[in-house]
Amino acid sequence: MPFKALGLHPSLVQATREMRYTEPTPIQAEAIPIILSGRDLIATAQTGTGKTAAFLLPVLNQLLGQPRGATRALIVTPTRELAQQIDDVCLALAYHTDVQVGLVVGGASMGSQERAIRAGVEIIVATPGRLLDHMRLNQARFDGLQTLILDEADRMLDMGFLPDIKRIVARLPARKQTLLFSATMPPVITNLAKVLLRNPRSVQIGRRSTPAVGITQAAYPVPESLKTALLQHLLRHMDMPSVLVFTRTKHSAKRLTRAIAADGFGVAELHGNLSQGQRNRAMDGFRRGDFQVLVATNLASRGLDVEHITHVISFDVPDVPDDYVHRIGRTARAKAEGDAFILVSRAEEKSLAEIERHIGQRLPRVTLPDFDYAQAAPQRDKPARRPQSPQSRQRNADTHTSRPGRPGNSGWRSRRRR
Repeated sequence: MPFKALGLHPSLVQATREMRYTEPTPIQAEAIPIILSGRDLIATAQTGTGKTAAFLLPVLNQLLGQPRGATRALIVTPTRELAQQIDDVCLALAYHTDVQVGLVVGGASMGSQERAIRAGVEIIVATPGRLLDHMRLNQARFDGLQTLILDEADRMLDMGFLPDIKRIVARLPARKQTLLFSATMPPVITNLAKVLLRNPRSVQIGRRSTPAVGITQAAYPVPESLKTALLQHLLRHMDMPSVLVFTRTKHSAKRLTRAIAADGFGVAELHGNLSQGQRNRAMDGFRRGDFQVLVATNLASRGLDVEHITHVISFDVPDVPDDYVHRIGRTARAKAEGDAFILVSRAEEKSLAEIERHIGQRLPRVTLPDFDYAQAAPQRDKPARRPQSPQSRQRNADTHTSRPGRPGNSGWRSRRRR
């Protein structure tokens, strides 16, 4: 079915051709007619199935021919990266129209965002925290709002944004349409939908726990202490043009990035400790191919849409099975193929078994014949410590014994006040 068969304006159909969208994906084919009819919608689909265009195309279509100068659609999404991605796709789809889009996210200038809001851009793409900042300052005006879209609703729940979403909705006027898109539908999101949506239609594409088609998966058993060495071995000996590596913590991401860089690979890191500029440079460089490897925390498990990712490697086994599904959904995008590897220590086998039950399949175990699994773990360098004088040792002893269980004595309080 071509896009023009969905009843979209010719300018939008032209944009889909220029973006090389050959035909609607299943979620687009089902969701677009419902949204165009004006009905509320709950849509669940796997990652990488085209959910962004599924709501942007009909929303843009509804805005064509309407007066400019008022915000008529608000899209709320959990992360800056996902908001930026939606903004980019929206600008491309609206290229042949006069619809204006504003991006409202943390880590960027409040002033420029305020000017866009006051100018009445037709679509605002926002993260919850920054949007609330503008609302508290009475800068965000939504008198003409027609459509509210909550994207990646389950991820917003995971990140603790549910109270913020309720505050945002409470400040919005009555609207014609509410759309809720989510990869999964836990009970809390179901209850939220009952409150926000009016007689919604529901669309579900595929099993919620099933990874996207085209992903070849495998588990690599390895001692925890040798995970970095095994990852470096894989990078050296396998054809991996574009690799996304997930770690559980920011510290692990930074350490692993240094180790991969020391091996001569182009690598960038992506996690919450970076500024927005640093995150943008990492993402842009990875998209261009300047970096072969991007090491990221779960920050990137949603909202990272890079078509050429060939391999996704989970350096740690995620505690939540859905996180694994979202991680590996970063490869095999847009009907492509990709590989997903997970490095699993003996202590993580139980978590891996939960993932396998969740996705309904057992991952093949791979042991490399040319990797030394008995090698000694590399020693991490420890910072040198200055020898303490007897007086210093006595002062430290006095500090620890004078106020057991406290960071120190009254001097600690005075330093905190300064």
